[in-house]
Amino acid sequence: MSHRDVDADFLALPRHALADAALSAAHAAGASYADLRIHAITSEVVQLRDGELQSAVTDREIGLAVRVIVDGTWGFASHAELAPEVAADTARRAVGVATTLALLNAERIELAAEPVYSDVTWVSNYGIDPFTVPTADKIALLGEYSGRLMASDGVDHVSAMVMTVKEQTFYADTFGSSITQQRVRLQPALEAVAVDATAGSFESMRTLAPPTARGWEAVVGDEVWDWSTELAELPSMLAEKTKAPTVVAGPTDLVIDPTNLWLTIHESIGHATEYDRAIGYEAAYAGTSFATPDKLNTMRYGSPVMTVTADRTVEYGLATIGYDDEGVAAQSWDLVRDGIFVGYQLDRVFAPRLGHTRSNGCSYADSPHHVPIQRMANVSLQPGAEDLSTDDLISRVSDGIYIVGDKSWSIDMQRYNFQFTGQRFYRIRDGRLDGQLRDVAYQATTTDFWNSMEAVGGRQTWRLGGAFNCGKAQPGQVAAVSHGCPSALFRGVNVLNTREEAGHA
Repeated sequence: MSHRDVDADFLALPRHALADAALSAAHAAGASYADLRIHAITSEVVQLRDGELQSAVTDREIGLAVRVIVDGTWGFASHAELAPEVAADTARRAVGVATTLALLNAERIELAAEPVYSDVTWVSNYGIDPFTVPTADKIALLGEYSGRLMASDGVDHVSAMVMTVKEQTFYADTFGSSITQQRVRLQPALEAVAVDATAGSFESMRTLAPPTARGWEAVVGDEVWDWSTELAELPSMLAEKTKAPTVVAGPTDLVIDPTNLWLTIHESIGHATEYDRAIGYEAAYAGTSFATPDKLNTMRYGSPVMTVTADRTVEYGLATIGYDDEGVAAQSWDLVRDGIFVGYQLDRVFAPRLGHTRSNGCSYADSPHHVPIQRMANVSLQPGAEDLSTDDLISRVSDGIYIVGDKSWSIDMQRYNFQFTGQRFYRIRDGRLDGQLRDVAYQATTTDFWNSMEAVGGRQTWRLGGAFNCGKAQPGQVAAVSHGCPSALFRGVNVLNTREEAGHA
């Protein structure tokens, strides 16, 4: 929690008047429950190619949404105009939707209880509000970073981008809660490309700075991320990659860096432990889950060194918030404990269905015109009790691969069979790094992979990775989420040669 205030222009909106109008109109029209959400999102994307500006686009969206329950059935309506009479009319439309849908509803809605939070405020922890930084300054900084890469021999092209987002919400419900929140996040990235015109091929390498719920301080200077060192080293690493030998496929010991492992956590644990997906309620967008309720508290998800938490409170997490879009306070809880599957991510509707008396706060909508749905918390692999470094893990491997950075991935519709690639791959010989490799992917089933994890690094190796673009639902919604993890050692994971898999010699 920072000491910042919510922006004055959002506080100046008639938040409480809109809530009073919407909630009273919903009650008068027959709703047993109602909530109002005012939602404002501002985003800016700046993109450069070879130091030249390609685009600089700012989008702003604001509106209000009303959810109601009538005879155990949801109703939802939204509007772009923020006026009390519009809020009241929107509430009545939501009641009309619920009344129409009641005949089709086979399961009455029951909401898990939650304490009332009256007139509370939460603001995320960031230093420099990125929307106080002129766009021209953002372009200039990306251009300067691009120039450092382009000045090196062997770098033929450079792309650079930064996406910044500010999200503000006001929530009120008929239980009595009223909550105002503001958070910012940003995603910076630079990628260098080396082209072999003779062979008709290319290699690329991207910076490893993660998207984060910080401000502009994560992009300018080296205090948060050491841009100077990475940009200085990246051209030589890319040059080495272009000449690296191709990998030999087969079972291989892997040390996986947090900059790569976060994505495997996201796909094979984060999505798999969404309760709506596990019971088949969510299926059309990216499938269901093998981690069904009959396996809860019995299935061995991974080895005994595996403990995974869901956390809406971790500092700088992209899914960190004070209260979710159902007015539930942020929490932290275990999904996997000592290798055993022990928990799900829940909202106020799904919590009672699993026998929980309280939601763990996983409701979010990405727009005032989208209904809140169950979304992912920051799902993180915990570090080990023994304070092992990444070098300690590497020293345990006689012949293997160290994988750094994320790239492409694939996973099936039950979050079970998968393969992942990366940005940088290093051969491990006799406990030491011995040059780069190319064309590496690792493939496994979720439970085989996590059960092959022999050791995890200590707190010193733990880092937050994440994504801005986690998709779910129909109509599709996008959410940002972080995943923390230490470096980890896996034994005998199947490694593929991506060049051979693609049919190239």
